Amino acid sequence: MEPLLEVKHLTKTFKQNGREEAAAVDNLSFCLYPGETLGIVGESGSGKSTAAKAIARLIDVTDGEIFLQGENITHLRGRALRRIYRKYQMVFQSPAGSFDPRRTLGDGIGESLKNAGLSGKERKRRVEELLFQCGISPEYARRYPHEVSGGQCQRAAIARALAIEPELLICDEATSSLDVTVQKQVMELLMRLGEEKGMAFLFICHDLALVQKFCSRILVMQAGRLVESGKTEDVILHPKEEYTKRLIDAVL
Repeated sequence: MEPLLEVKHLTKTFKQNGREEAAAVDNLSFCLYPGETLGIVGESGSGKSTAAKAIARLIDVTDGEIFLQGENITHLRGRALRRIYRKYQMVFQSPAGSFDPRRTLGDGIGESLKNAGLSGKERKRRVEELLFQCGISPEYARRYPHEVSGGQCQRAAIARALAIEPELLICDEATSSLDVTVQKQVMELLMRLGEEKGMAFLFICHDLALVQKFCSRILVMQAGRLVESGKTEDVILHPKEEYTKRLIDAVL
């Protein structure tokens, strides 16, 4: 099977006061296959979120390459990049912050549908269908981000990500700001949608217990580098690296 996503020697450094800092992501390589759920775990500052943003092309890489379905997307710009965005979407940690506070949730969810050429009537129908699919009443399309709970807003963010039917969903700490009950509901929603639509997931998370339930394979990052990888149960039950053992002992 050909990889859906292939990351080769990805490196990202940042400058501070004109000087090059240590790499936030250092020589990261991995593959993600169609329909697979891959977790990236590590402590705060390990580089996992920076890696996700680079893969999603929200920030430029310093070195390395990113391939989606065999196409090198590392340096795409403009129309070429917008075309690629139809194949993958990202769900962020702060759902309210990812919506325009001056626009309704329905407007936010329907924006990509408008760009795809759907009429107003078609967009309204599709937005309501997506909200229902994500466990929210269609009436929420008329509400603003500040008028709904964090869990409802995150479900709306997932609905927005699903609007163009992506093949890959990148979740960057997508449930970390939610309480335990809502977190469980959102995770169950993602798992159900993944099974129904055959999507692949790149799941960035610091919660190993969640990753154990959700991901078939995991990557462990420390200080920007990949230190261990494998099937989730193998890594959790038989960690090889001391860093991984400390992570597991701290939360499981």
